[in-house]
Amino acid sequence: MTLSSSLSYRIVDFRKSSSLIGWRIVDDVVMGGRSSGKFQLNNEGLGVFYGNVSLENNGGFSSVRYNFKKVEVKNFTKISIRLKGDGKKYQFRIRENNRDFFSYVIPFQTSGNWEEIELDLKDMYPSFRGRKLDKRNFHHDSFEEIAFLIANKRAESFQLIIDNIELR
Repeated sequence: MTLSSSLSYRIVDFRKSSSLIGWRIVDDVVMGGRSSGKFQLNNEGLGVFYGNVSLENNGGFSSVRYNFKKVEVKNFTKISIRLKGDGKKYQFRIRENNRDFFSYVIPFQTSGNWEEIELDLKDMYPSFRGRKLDKRNFHHDSFEEIAFLIANKRAESFQLIIDNIELR
């Protein structure tokens, strides 16, 4: 995690020498499903989250999570992500505390091209197992986990290429 300027804070910046320590896949297999996600660096050193979502055995999701030391967000209002999706809808998720049972979620649509998406922290709503919780939207001073999740209620292959993630 490096400070890129006084106006932003880089949480993730993939390069060929990047480590994937702290990144982990969580698929619906934890509940008996058959989806299979993978996360790796490609030849350019970018993070690639890819795989297949299966609806078998009541499955239907794949996610990649990254835990890190708490990041202060008091001076920021947005998450900016440079990525190339496959035209599918994903969720970006954060956890204030990685021991929390729920995440704060915001869906986003990819275009199939390289793009920079901006997500407002205040719009991230609390959710657990696909259900919105009766709690306030994200309002904390820090968080320590980010995640990408795909769960479009259909069997499909997917690929999301991630360049960087920063606070603005």
